[in-house]
Amino acid sequence: MSEYGISKVYPSDKRAVNQIERLLISEGIRRDKNLDYTCAIYDDDYNVIATGSCFGNTLRCMAVSHEHQGEGLMNEVVTHLVQHEHERGINHLFMYTKCNSAKFFGDLGFYEIARIENQVVFMENRKDGFSSYLSELSKTKRDGENISALVLNANPFTLGHQYLVEKASGESDFLHVFIVSEDASLVPFEIRKRLVIEGTSHLKNLIFHDTGPYIISNATFPSYFQKDDEAVIESHANLDIEIFVKIAKVLGINARYVGEEPKSLVTGIYNRIMSEKLPEHGIKCVVVPRKTDTESGEIISASNVRQAVKEGRLEDIRGLVPESTYNFFASREADDVIRRIRGTENVIHY
Repeated sequence: MSEYGISKVYPSDKRAVNQIERLLISEGIRRDKNLDYTCAIYDDDYNVIATGSCFGNTLRCMAVSHEHQGEGLMNEVVTHLVQHEHERGINHLFMYTKCNSAKFFGDLGFYEIARIENQVVFMENRKDGFSSYLSELSKTKRDGENISALVLNANPFTLGHQYLVEKASGESDFLHVFIVSEDASLVPFEIRKRLVIEGTSHLKNLIFHDTGPYIISNATFPSYFQKDDEAVIESHANLDIEIFVKIAKVLGINARYVGEEPKSLVTGIYNRIMSEKLPEHGIKCVVVPRKTDTESGEIISASNVRQAVKEGRLEDIRGLVPESTYNFFASREADDVIRRIRGTENVIHY
């Protein structure tokens, strides 16, 4: 234990926040926009010499001043953050770190899930966490010539999503549907999952899975190791592929279906990388053109549905979503979700 104190940093403490910004930059780290707790260690002159943060169940943005490295300060930061998460009832923790720091964090009880060389390592504090997830998935393995998968956030489930699932289902013996269970969306996971299952109940070869914490959304993938937004997207896509390939081996998946989204920079980069990398692992990447609205000719997107809900144009979503999704939004059960959507400044995601 060092002689320095460690404490929470409040957003209103501009002096500390500015010092943390400078410390992170000096260590080659950009301060992540998604943080819900930050701590700092101060020297005798009340200057920040070490810092770390949390977002949900992840530890991120950790750094120690080069003048104080070797003093055990990073151990204190990690211990403090782990204790903070424990007090919040979060015990299964994850972190993203630079490749040259992975061994250090391994010595602190974190285990590697996947890595992108020279970029990022994804780790967790459970030795058998990912292997247990794969073991559970293996119980749903089905034999067939065409075993496919797709990953849906479905925020909310639209006719475009339904069309993608129908396309993949029709070309597969079995289709594994992974629903992003991370609650970073305006429509909560349990509702998204229910609407996916209800909207695909006419298809009989689907196997549904929660992604758990291993397939994450663009919203919470850390940005602090990459130089710009495009590099962040590329790192996320490559890490997703590394994890998905391990899942595919367990389930015998030989094709992954993805929806085309010509207006989305993120999806465009993501689909390009998957189309290049998945075949290297014997997995076909099938990019399906988006379904269009018969009246407007516009592609059907969850963003447009959220925008209509935000503006109180509920009847306008009838031609964009399955009946089960429309019935949900027309019910009192949707009141909280509608309030959340209407209270969000920008519901269009690019």
